[in-house]
Amino acid sequence: MSDETKPGLQSPLRRKLLMGMAALPAVSMLGRPAFADVPATSAVNTTDLAVTDSEVTVGILHSVTGTMAISETGSVEAEKLAIEQINAAGGVLGRKIKFIQEDGASDWPTFAEKAKKLLVNDKCAAVMGCWTSASRKAVLPVFEQYNGMLYYPTFYEGLEQSKNVIYTGQEATQQIIAGLDWVNKTKGAKSFYLLGSDYIWPRTSNKIARKHIENHLQGCKVVGEEYFPLGSTQFNSVINKIKLTKPDVIYAIIVGGSNVAFYKQLKAAGIDLSKQTLLTISVTEDEIDGIGGENIAGAYACMKYFQSLDNPNNKAFVPAFKKMWGEKTVIGDVTQAAYLGPWLWKLTVEKAGSFDIDKIAAASPGVEFKGAPEGYVRIHENHHLWSKTRVGRAKADGQYELIYETADLVEPDPFPKGYQ
Repeated sequence: MSDETKPGLQSPLRRKLLMGMAALPAVSMLGRPAFADVPATSAVNTTDLAVTDSEVTVGILHSVTGTMAISETGSVEAEKLAIEQINAAGGVLGRKIKFIQEDGASDWPTFAEKAKKLLVNDKCAAVMGCWTSASRKAVLPVFEQYNGMLYYPTFYEGLEQSKNVIYTGQEATQQIIAGLDWVNKTKGAKSFYLLGSDYIWPRTSNKIARKHIENHLQGCKVVGEEYFPLGSTQFNSVINKIKLTKPDVIYAIIVGGSNVAFYKQLKAAGIDLSKQTLLTISVTEDEIDGIGGENIAGAYACMKYFQSLDNPNNKAFVPAFKKMWGEKTVIGDVTQAAYLGPWLWKLTVEKAGSFDIDKIAAASPGVEFKGAPEGYVRIHENHHLWSKTRVGRAKADGQYELIYETADLVEPDPFPKGYQ
C-alpha cells in the first residue's frame, strides 16, 4: 500500500501534488471528466482483478536497492508521476489508480517472487516494472502463467515478443543497429571494442553488434570483447587493453553502479572522450548523475529520449517531474519510457472498454500516445513501440546535446533476420 492510500496518512508527496495540481503539464488534462460515467465493475472486470467501483490497483516492480537502484529509481518516479496525472484527469474508466510497490532488489529470483505476489495475491490489473533483461526473463513465465500484463520500459536486445508484455523501450534495430550505422557513417569508424556487464542484455546485444559490424559494415572488425559482473568496480585491466588496441570506437554496455567506476577510471587513465569515440546504449542522464558529467563529457549515446529534447510535450513533462521529485533530479531514456507505461495502459483500457488482460492485449496494437515526452508513439502489433532513434553527446553539465535523430518513427522489428 502506498503512503497516500494509508488511512489517516497524507504523504508529503501527496500534499505537494494537491497544492500544485494546477501546475501539472497539459498532458495531465487529457482524458475523461473526473470520475464521470463510470461503467459497472461487472462489465469491465470479468476475471477477478483488483478493480472496484472507484479504484483499480496496479503494481510497480523495480529495484530501489542494490546495484541497479541508480538506474531504476527514475522509473519508479516516472510511473508515480504518470499515475498522479492520470488520477487528476479522471482516472481509468472513471476509477482512481492505486499502486502497490515492490522492490526487486537487483536480484532476479526476487523479481519473480514479487511478480507472483502482485499478480496472484494482489490481483494487479497491470504491472509497471523491471529494468534488466535478466529481471524481465525471470518474471516473464510468471506473467504468462498467471495472465498478467507487464509494461517494460528498458531498451533491450529484442528477440522476444509476448502477449503479456508491452515493450515501451527500443529493441535492437532501433538502437544497437541504428547506432552502429550512425557511428560508422559519421565517424568513419572501422574498429570496435565491445564491453558489457555480464548478463543477458549486454551479451546478446554485443552478439547482435558483432554480427552487424562484421557482416554488414564494410571493412569493419571487433578488436576486443569483455564482460564484468554486475557491481564490478575494477576496469583498469581492460582500459589498458583499450589503450593498446586503439579502437575507433569503445562500444560500452555497462549497467548500473559499475558505470561510476568505469568512466572515472577511463578519465584517470588519460582517455579523452572528446578524441576517443565512445558509444554507449546504457548510460542515461540517471547514470550520469552518479558518474559526474565531467567524467563522461564527449561520449555519445544512442537512445530515443534525452531530457534536453525541445518539444512541447517534453517542456511540460520535465518541469512536472522536477516539481514532484526535486529540481536536482534528472530524466533519462528509461525514465521517460517508464512514464509511457501507465498512460499507454490507460489508453488501451479505455479503447478495450475493459481491464481484462486478454482484451487489453488484443486492443494494444494501434494505441497511440500523442502526449509522450519523446514525441508521438504508437504500439505495434508486436507489442513494441514505433519511435525515433536519436544520438546525443554528453556534456559536462550532465545533459546530452541532441546531434542526430531519424526523420520518421522507426518500425520495431524484434526478430531481425540474420541476427538471431
